[in-house]
Amino acid sequence: MSFRHPNSTDSPGLRFRGPALLVAAGALVLAAGCSSGGSTGAAPPVEQQRLNVHFIPAASSATTIDQMALSKPGSKSELDITGGGYISYVEAQHNWDRGQRPSAANPGVLAANLDIVAEGALLAPGSGAIYTMPGSRVRTLADLKGKTVAINVPNNTLYLLVATVLSEHGIAPSDVHFVTKYSFPLMASALKAGKIDAAVLPEPYASADEEIYGIVPVIDLDQGATTQFATVGYAATKSWAAAHPKTLAAFDKALGEGQQIADTNRAAVEQAMEDLPSKPLPLGVSKQTASLMTVPYFPIGVDVARLQSEIDLMEQFLRFPPFDIKSMLMGG
Repeated sequence: MSFRHPNSTDSPGLRFRGPALLVAAGALVLAAGCSSGGSTGAAPPVEQQRLNVHFIPAASSATTIDQMALSKPGSKSELDITGGGYISYVEAQHNWDRGQRPSAANPGVLAANLDIVAEGALLAPGSGAIYTMPGSRVRTLADLKGKTVAINVPNNTLYLLVATVLSEHGIAPSDVHFVTKYSFPLMASALKAGKIDAAVLPEPYASADEEIYGIVPVIDLDQGATTQFATVGYAATKSWAAAHPKTLAAFDKALGEGQQIADTNRAAVEQAMEDLPSKPLPLGVSKQTASLMTVPYFPIGVDVARLQSEIDLMEQFLRFPPFDIKSMLMGG
C-alpha cells in the first residue's frame, strides 16, 4: 500500500507500504475516500490535509521497516508510514534503543526509532486458525505433539499465537515442530501432499484453500490470551511524525473513518479484498472467496494495555527482554 509523499518526484500524496491481507480493508476504504484529486499537477505542501492514496503491496514487515528507517526526503523510495506486525516493530525499536544498527559486520539487524500510529486489525472468531486435511490424524490440539506445523516466518506473530494457545492447553510449544519453508499460498498443497501435518492460515488464504483443497480447522486461535489479538498496525519513524504532524493527523483521521466503515460494512471489505492487486503479489481474491472469508475486527486508535499484553507474551515465548510499549506511542 502506498501513500505517496507530496514532495516526491513521482506524484503527490503520502507514501505508505505494508502487508496486504485483511488489514488492507480499512486502508483501501480510506483510499477510496481520499484519492479523488488524482496525482497530476503541482505537488501540494507537505503538511496538506488531503491524502492521495496509492496501493503498493510489500513482501514483509522487516523490509518496509528497513526502507522507512533509511528513507531520505525527496527520494522515490521514501516510506512515511508502514503497516506491519508488532513483533517486528518492537524488535526494531528495541535494537535502536540499544544502539544497534545495520552494518557490514551485521547487516541483518532490524532497527528503527518508531511511533505506533494506529492499530490495523484484531483477530476475530474464525479469522485465524490451525488447519489440516480431512481424514488427518490431527483432530485436536493434543494431536499436534510431535507433528509438523507450517507458519510463514519463524518467531513472529503466528508462532506467538500458536505457542500461547498450546501452552494454555498444557502443551509445550517445543513438542511441536514448526516449519517455515512454505509461504501461505503453498501451505495447502503441502498439506495435501503430506509434507506437513498442519498449517496456520489467516484469511483470505484459509477460505480460498477451504474451497480448493477442502482443508478443515483444528482449533481457532482467537481464544484465551490471544482473544482479539492485535495482528498488524501502522507505524512511522519518530522523526517523520514530529516533522509532519498535520499530515499524520490527516492520515489518522482518514484511517479511522476507513476502519469504522470496514468494521460495520462487510460489503465494503469484500469489495476491497476483490480489488487487491494480483501483481507483484497475488493478493486479490475471487468474489466467492470474499463472500466466504471471516473478517477481523478493525479497531480505531491504540489500546495500550492490549499491546503491552502481547509484549508480555513475547517475553514468555520468544525470550524477548522486558519492554514498555509506551516508548513507541506518540510523544513517548
